[in-house]
Amino acid sequence: MRVRRLVTSALGSVALVLTSFGTVAAASPATTGPCGFYETGSDAFYRHCTTDDSRVVIKVEVARARDYERCVGHGTTWLGSARKIQGAHYAGRTC
Repeated sequence: MRVRRLVTSALGSVALVLTSFGTVAAASPATTGPCGFYETGSDAFYRHCTTDDSRVVIKVEVARARDYERCVGHGTTWLGSARKIQGAHYAGRTC
């Protein structure tokens, strides 16, 4: 009986730890985040939120270099270093 409680308790602890790791992984900025442009401590991202799998053109504003346009699909797109990328916004058209 005592062994059964010990094993059950250990399995419950392991399940709790694994669940918390899954929650942390699911909340990482590369997989989720606000719609549009956002930055983490070191990286810049653009998240296109859509339910129809459309692709849109965004204008990326770059520090000390030419701005450029990029076609992005549903989800999060890494744009580069947060030190280099100043912003990004929807250019008003699909691609």
